[in-house]
Amino acid sequence: MPKPFNELRERLLWAGVAPRHVKRYLKELTDHLTDLRAEEERAGRTRQDAEAAALARLGSVDDLTNAMIRRRQFQSWSVRAPWATFGILPMALLAWAYFIACFILWSGWRMFLPGADTPFGSGVGPIPIHSRENIYFQTGRLIYFTAPILVGWGIGLIAVRQRLKAAWPTVGLVLIAWMGATAEIRASRTSVPGGFGHIRMNFFNLAISGQSISGSLLHALVIFTLALLPYVIWRLRRAYFVSA
Repeated sequence: MPKPFNELRERLLWAGVAPRHVKRYLKELTDHLTDLRAEEERAGRTRQDAEAAALARLGSVDDLTNAMIRRRQFQSWSVRAPWATFGILPMALLAWAYFIACFILWSGWRMFLPGADTPFGSGVGPIPIHSRENIYFQTGRLIYFTAPILVGWGIGLIAVRQRLKAAWPTVGLVLIAWMGATAEIRASRTSVPGGFGHIRMNFFNLAISGQSISGSLLHALVIFTLALLPYVIWRLRRAYFVSA
């Protein structure tokens, strides 16, 4: 890719153009530049002069940038609707992950512990580590505990790809950390008469059972810190390369 196109790509991303549109635009420009350079070479110019003439005919970086950013339909949703991209969507994804974890808990309860009042400390004796019952339940636990961090990484990757500032991604990470730290699953045939198969989840209550408010805040801070890592690493790398 010609060097001016590297600058053009960064400008477009910083201006909020969706990465897929940037990629397509740069490919079209590269193909057009190749055709223009071939015309100049056929006219008798050297390769270096033909390259310079082709770039001049193509237009300046400012002109090429403005031609793209004026068209709002090419902006990414993270710019057009950041409240949805970093607010509603992450919480919806996390809620879906929790639903999957609850379904695994419920189905495992029915299959492996049909007579137990609760799948938590059911009193049926220890389950072997390598048994399919344990693997099944641990899969649900893995989804439950890693979902907030994975969703947070998704937020960070969107912010990195789109060259976004920290404000809206931080809002999304705070919401995910809060939701993840206060998520609580209760499962019991006697204590939870309603809910989904005697399973109920609660969110956003800092004083959840078995954990103090300070414990919930610490849990939220841990989730927030781990979820923030990709974005922080990218910002540090970018600062390093800019200063180098």
